[in-house]
Amino acid sequence: MLETLIKNLPSKPGVYIMYNNNNEVIYVGKAKNLKNRVTQYFRNSSSHSVKVKAMVKNIERFEYIITKTEFEALALECNLIKFNMPKYNVLLKDDKAHPYIKVTVNENYPRILLARRVLNDGARYFGPYQSSNVIYSIIDNLKQIFKIRSCNSNINGNAKRTCLNYQIGKCSGPCCNIIDAASYRDNVNQAILFLEGKNDDVFDKLQNEMEQAAENLQFEKAADIRDKLLSIKSIREKQDAINVNLENADIIACDRSGTNVSFVILILRNGKIVSKNFYFVKDEINNEIEVVLQEFVKQYYAMQSVIPKNIYIQYEIPEQCLIADWLKVKISAPKRGEKLKYVNMALQNAREQLKLKLLNDDINSKKLSDIMFELKDMLKLNEVPENIEAYDISNIAGDNNVGVMVSFKNGAPNKSMYRKFNIRSVSGQDDYGSMREILYRRLSNGINGEKGFTPLPDLILLDGGAGHLSSVMEVVEFLKVDIPVFGVVKDDKHRTRAVVSAMGEVNISPTSSVYKFLYTIQEEVHRFAISFHRKKRSKSMVSSVLDEISGIGPVKQKALLKHFKSLKNIKEAKVEQLKEVKGITDKNATEIYNKFHN
Repeated sequence: MLETLIKNLPSKPGVYIMYNNNNEVIYVGKAKNLKNRVTQYFRNSSSHSVKVKAMVKNIERFEYIITKTEFEALALECNLIKFNMPKYNVLLKDDKAHPYIKVTVNENYPRILLARRVLNDGARYFGPYQSSNVIYSIIDNLKQIFKIRSCNSNINGNAKRTCLNYQIGKCSGPCCNIIDAASYRDNVNQAILFLEGKNDDVFDKLQNEMEQAAENLQFEKAADIRDKLLSIKSIREKQDAINVNLENADIIACDRSGTNVSFVILILRNGKIVSKNFYFVKDEINNEIEVVLQEFVKQYYAMQSVIPKNIYIQYEIPEQCLIADWLKVKISAPKRGEKLKYVNMALQNAREQLKLKLLNDDINSKKLSDIMFELKDMLKLNEVPENIEAYDISNIAGDNNVGVMVSFKNGAPNKSMYRKFNIRSVSGQDDYGSMREILYRRLSNGINGEKGFTPLPDLILLDGGAGHLSSVMEVVEFLKVDIPVFGVVKDDKHRTRAVVSAMGEVNISPTSSVYKFLYTIQEEVHRFAISFHRKKRSKSMVSSVLDEISGIGPVKQKALLKHFKSLKNIKEAKVEQLKEVKGITDKNATEIYNKFHN
C-alpha cells in the first residue's frame, strides 16, 4: 500500500502526515514537492540517522494535503503539529501556559486583565510573559498610573457610590460618571502605548499635558499628571537599557543536550528588554540545531498575536525567507556588532536554563526519598534527615559581615525557613567566629521555642572545611544538642569536592545523585549569602557617604534610598528631585546636591 501511495504522490506543494499502526499521528511535515520529499523517507535509508530509521519503521500509512503554495503548506503544517503533537516532530511544550496581558478594547470602558489564552474576541493581547507575578505587578502599576477599572460591572454612569479602587486611587470612577468616556479611552490608549514599549511617547505626552494644565491654572490636574510621570519614570529606570538602534525586536538563542533543547527569547521594545522568556523542547530524532531552531520559530510565532518587525536568531535557518514572508517580518542571524552581542546574551541564558533543567530532571528522576536514603548511608546517619539546614558567611575583607541559613525539607527548598543574620559579636574577617555566632543564635532560638526557629534540623551542612566544622562543634556541644554536622568542601575551581566530618573527609562521586543534591544546596546557600551581603553593602555605602552631610540622619538616609534606589541616583538627582523625598527640606536638598557637585 505504501509503495502504491508513493508512486502516485503528486509533485506539488503540500503537507504529509505519518501514522503508526495504532492510527496515531507520529510525524507531520511540509514539502515544496510532495513526491520528492516523501520518497526520501523510503529510499536511501543508509543515510538516515538512527532515530529517523526508527520513525520510518513505525510508519503504517501516510496521508497528504495538497496546497497551492509552499507558503500555505507552512501555515497548515504549524496548525497540524499544534493539534496532533506528533512524537517525532520538534515540539514546543511547556509546563504551563504562559500568561498574557489582555486589554478589552472591545468594551466601552476597557479593562486590563491576565489571560491564559489568546482569543479572537476583539481585545488586545500583550505577551507572553514568563510568570503571572510579573503580569500582576504590571497591571497594578498601570491601574495606579492610568486609573483603569478592574470591575465586571456594566458601566452606565448611574452607580450611586464609588468603589474602593476609586477611593485608593486605582480607578477613575466611570461607573459614577466622574470621568467621561473619551477621557477614559485616552487613559486606556496611553496604557496600550506603555505595553507596546512606547513609554517615552507616553511620558512626553503627559509632560505636555502637565505643562498645559499648569498654564491654565489647573493645578490639581497638573499634580495628578505629575504623579503619573513619577511612576512612569520609576518603572522606566528599572528596565534594562539596550542599544536604542535595536528598537522593537525579539532575540532568540538555544542550547542543546541530547534530546533536550532550551530556548531563550529576549523581548525588546523601544530598545529595552521588557521580558525574558524560557522554553524547552524535545527533539526525538536529533535534527540539526538549525532545523530545531526553525521549528521553534514557526511554532512560537504561530501562537503570537503581536510580532515585532525584527527577529534576530542564533543561526541561519533553512526556510528563513519563506518564514519571514509568512510572518511579514525581517529575520536575520547577526555575525558581528551589537546585535550579535545580545544574541550571545540570550545564548548564555539558554545554557544556564538548560543546565538547571538537566540538574533538576536528574534529581527528580530519582525519588528524593531515595537520595535521602543514600545521603543517610554515605554520612552514616542514624536516621534519614527530613530537615536539612546549610549555612554560609559573606563579607569583603571583614566589612559588612553577614551569615545566612537555607532549609531543605524532604529534599526540596523550604524558603519559609530561610534566615539572615547580621554578625554582631565579630569584627574583621573571622569566618569561624561568625559561623559560631549564627549557629549559636539559630540553635538557642530553636531550643527556646522562638517563632520561626522550630523545629531543629536533622542535619547541619556548613560551607567550609575542618576549621568551620571545629568552630561549630563547640556550639553544638555547649548547647548539648544531638545534631550531626558536616562541612561541604570545594576545590580550587569552586566546585563541590567532598564532605568533611570529625572523622575526616568523605569523597563523593561527581556523577552521583547525592553529589548533585549537595551541589544544589551549596549553590543555593552561596547565592542567598551573596545576595544579602550585596544589599547590606549597598545600604552601607549610601549611609557612609550621607553621614558626612549635615542634617541627614538615619531616617532621612532610609527615605532617600527608598526613593532613589541607589547612591548613583542620589548623586545625579537635581535639587527639585531631592525635595520630592518625604522629610527632605530645601536646606537638606541643597546640602546633598552641593556634596556631590562641588
